[in-house]
Amino acid sequence: MPEIETKSTHRKIIHVDMDAFYASVEQLDNPALKGKPVAVGGSKERGVVAAASYEARKFGVRSAMPSTTAYHKCPSIIFVKPRFERYKEISDIIREVFHEYTDLVEPLSLDEAFLDVTSNKKGISSATLIAKSIRAAIFERTGLTASAGISVNKFLAKIGSDYNKPDGITLIGPEKVIEFLEQLKIEEFFGVGKVTAEKMNKNGIYTGKDLKQWSEEALRVLFGKSGGYYYGIVRGHDNRAVNPNRIRKSLSAENTFSYDLIELVDMKMKLEPIGHEVIKRIKKSNVSGKTLTLKIKFKDFTQITRSKTLNTAIVSFDQLMDTTYELLEQVKWNDFPEGIRLLGITCSNFENENEENQPLQDMQLTLNF
Repeated sequence: MPEIETKSTHRKIIHVDMDAFYASVEQLDNPALKGKPVAVGGSKERGVVAAASYEARKFGVRSAMPSTTAYHKCPSIIFVKPRFERYKEISDIIREVFHEYTDLVEPLSLDEAFLDVTSNKKGISSATLIAKSIRAAIFERTGLTASAGISVNKFLAKIGSDYNKPDGITLIGPEKVIEFLEQLKIEEFFGVGKVTAEKMNKNGIYTGKDLKQWSEEALRVLFGKSGGYYYGIVRGHDNRAVNPNRIRKSLSAENTFSYDLIELVDMKMKLEPIGHEVIKRIKKSNVSGKTLTLKIKFKDFTQITRSKTLNTAIVSFDQLMDTTYELLEQVKWNDFPEGIRLLGITCSNFENENEENQPLQDMQLTLNF
């Protein structure tokens, strides 16, 4: 169906974000988990939390948290193994809903996407009505809730989707942009991490209004190139288009082990299945990269990476593993604590980034537990 132009001087952007997606799927498929604190990935002895239910979040459990920490915060937490094929299956249903309204859909991961509905297939002039309709359709077809942010650009829509989670909807209309950003806490700005927020706080910046008092030059002195970004976003500037052909920058796989690896031979053995997974994803995505990165996380959670860029693209398992082993052998082990809990391999610097052949799977799929 052709997209129908609706009259507007502003773009109409929606950011849809599923609520605690992985954990919610597990609770949906296993009703015994409903209402209980659930962590996807890891165990009470070992591993990393990939996703946490809202019941677990009340105890301070968050994604990317060591599962031992999660268990300490919430002894009643239930750990379940991730089922990425199932998450992908439901994600495909959700994307079908999006495309009923517009083909300008930019997936960021399995559970979130931007939609430009300025022109849309239904001819609906209200982006809020579209967002409500999309959320209702997702719930009807999957039994899962989604939150949505609606505004004039991607940055504001992204903030909006986080504002009333879970199962919420937030409209930041053109006339409300400045007021909304000025009252927003600095740590709630998308793109401002914990370290940056702390640095801003030390300089008297606690809200958007505080940030707005700084000149672009002063922000660049304090934050480098990012200073220009902060100067723009607090004024609501974001001209990025919703890009349905979003280019994947890397492909990776990693594994957290049930026991610490000590011997080099054990590390090489554990790297083989990780290498097979990376090659499988390279072939499936029809890309080939020249840069290989080895990720190593030690038992004390110290993390290092080693990278090498080749003259030719990596296309075979043997080529990938030869380079991986070379990087592994470069590590000066005496400089780090004994015992490795995680190994990962990333391929990047792609030669043939043909987006039509690149399924935009969530990078969280790289976590194997």
